[in-house]
Amino acid sequence: MKGTSIKEIMNSPVSNWTGSETTKNMIEEQIRERWGESELKNYNPMHSARTFQGWMNLGYRVKKGERALKSITYVEGKDEKGNITRRMRRPCNIYYFRQVQKVDNNRNDE
Repeated sequence: MKGTSIKEIMNSPVSNWTGSETTKNMIEEQIRERWGESELKNYNPMHSARTFQGWMNLGYRVKKGERALKSITYVEGKDEKGNITRRMRRPCNIYYFRQVQKVDNNRNDE
């Protein structure tokens, strides 16, 4: 399978990242631990880190044996009037572009 290039990823559609600095910092720290300080220059939360489903929608799959980068998000519960009644913490698994590969549609995985 063909490798994934940073140029190809940066030209892809924008991810569903909401702009949280906390999430960005959490993912940056994990990238630093796994791939080193120099890898941070390739990190762009709008393009190079996505959920499993986000990568699948773009025609990529997570490489076998890869472990997700961990983040959190908050889901708001609302009442019938639309008022926020609670905030629930939800874990979120993120994969960096180095952890995915382009899907080969001609390959049969059986």
